[in-house]
Amino acid sequence: MNERKLYPACLLIISAFLLFPVSCGKHVYEDGVYTGKSGTDDRGAWGEAVITIKDGRIAGCQFTTLQKDGTVKGEDYGKVNGEISNQDFYNKAQLAVRAMSQYAQTLSETGDLNSVDAVSGATIAYNQFVEAVDAALSQALEKAK
Repeated sequence: MNERKLYPACLLIISAFLLFPVSCGKHVYEDGVYTGKSGTDDRGAWGEAVITIKDGRIAGCQFTTLQKDGTVKGEDYGKVNGEISNQDFYNKAQLAVRAMSQYAQTLSETGDLNSVDAVSGATIAYNQFVEAVDAALSQALEKAK
């Protein structure tokens, strides 16, 4: 076999190791369910990610953000006393709620945090998402050692 034919084969083997990392015969992450929390924002809200690892890879994600008082940011987020007093504020708040769901769904589908893009207008939620996911994955990585 000549050198030209070996070169593509070597690239294929090296690429496989880069795309599917293993650590001494073990998976990168230990299977299980891990919870990570972000720090608080300027209003005292924080994010919480629950990551499911299966076969050493991210298999699922749930993400919620909670207000300072511990209530989940959901369909009432942006309302004042149960009423929409400022439609623009409410719309922006609900954009963030939808983005949070999108972030978790994308991570669940791809298994790759780098493939989750920030949604314009929901960057605080995105930063909390990344921080919380990183915290959960750090636990899974540490347990795999």
